[in-house]
Amino acid sequence: MSTIIVGADGSRDSLRAVEWAAEEAALRKASLRIVHAAAPWLHDRNVDPRLLAVRDWLLAGGREVLDAAAGTARARAPGIDAGGEMVPGGASRALLERSASGGASMIVLGGHGVGTVAGLLLGSTALQVVAHTTVPAVVVRHLEPMRRQEIAVGVDGPPSGEPALAFAFEEAALRGARLRAVHVWSDPGAIGPGGMTPLVYNPEVVNGEHARRLDDELETWRWKYPEVEVVTEVVHGRPVRILAGVSARADLLVVGTRGRGGFAGLVLGSVSHGLLHHAHCPLAVIPSG
Repeated sequence: MSTIIVGADGSRDSLRAVEWAAEEAALRKASLRIVHAAAPWLHDRNVDPRLLAVRDWLLAGGREVLDAAAGTARARAPGIDAGGEMVPGGASRALLERSASGGASMIVLGGHGVGTVAGLLLGSTALQVVAHTTVPAVVVRHLEPMRRQEIAVGVDGPPSGEPALAFAFEEAALRGARLRAVHVWSDPGAIGPGGMTPLVYNPEVVNGEHARRLDDELETWRWKYPEVEVVTEVVHGRPVRILAGVSARADLLVVGTRGRGGFAGLVLGSVSHGLLHHAHCPLAVIPSG
């Protein structure tokens, strides 16, 4: 059985992430591991006696966070295997280490945590986790009660886009949802002579070429998931703006990341980084390599 890791810090936003993760665990028949990060000194047996009462109070608060999150998960998806764990250290390190050591298939985080350690998710923890994870990471900033029955995926071409497509098709099949594959182009350089961008070009011709390439890229996945209805969309414009707009009518937006280095900006790229701030539905960022 695979495991989904979800961070919890007691905020309402982290509980939204727990709700989403619980439903995902039920869909995938996976276990759910709820992780709450606490200051390392709380786990030190040699703590100053004068701080024992404070430590006990903080540890009790951590256990309450885990209990509330586990209760939320079981209420959202009765019957799932949900367990909690309080770990020392920063939230991003805790989530990444648990995902690496436990054979996790996914990490889920809230978008606007307010806790002192696991909080500021969008500003620090989410960026670090998404930048360095080796498994799919889902950031839940918004969770609408009404299901739109549509998964959207940004397609930027092989081979970096293959993992995102694989995840998106699997999600659509699990949910019985339509899949909207969106390719955004900004210049026709790929079809110009010698790879050069032509000074004058016909946007309709360029758009048609991109549409043909998108259909070619989707052909294998359509054959593998014949039950999934696929809608394609080729748009000229700015990827973050276009995909953020698409996310407003989707249950989940999926994008890839090329994963080239140790700095968040290099690993994420501008599109996935921008969508962390602007997506209107849960955002799944899939490592490309």
